[in-house]
Amino acid sequence: MYYTYVLKSLKDDKLYIGFTNNLKQRFQQHQLGKVAATKNRLPIQLIYFEACLEKSKAIAREKYFKTGFGRRFLKTRL
Repeated sequence: MYYTYVLKSLKDDKLYIGFTNNLKQRFQQHQLGKVAATKNRLPIQLIYFEACLEKSKAIAREKYFKTGFGRRFLKTRL
């Protein structure tokens, strides 16, 4: 399984969107400050994720969430 996930920084309310094949491990990396994009925005919270069977679909979903339409979708879902 592959996961597309959305994190929210509790420090600045900004969203981080990514994908992984191990959601639990990746979230721990974020929380421990081992991910450059989020280490200065801790603490963070996992607010949304989707599971995909194929890596290409998870990547496509990540790219979609980073567009204006995708951010609008997330705003209505969250």
